[in-house]
Amino acid sequence: MASMLEYIKIILQKVSFDRRLFEKELKKAIRMLMPAEVKRLRLWCYEHYSSVYLPVLNNCFPHLSPLG
Repeated sequence: MASMLEYIKIILQKVSFDRRLFEKELKKAIRMLMPAEVKRLRLWCYEHYSSVYLPVLNNCFPHLSPLG
């Protein structure tokens, strides 16, 4: 069975066509996950979506640097 983090990645991939949906699902995911999972999600998001949604990522992860 896939972990919640893997499930969230699938959801984000499916909604990545729309900025508002992507941001909504990302914020929901951050609330649901444990801190260590949020860090892993942050790294994954910046790797996959920083070229498209950098302002969204910076807004959703304001207290965390993209590479730290």
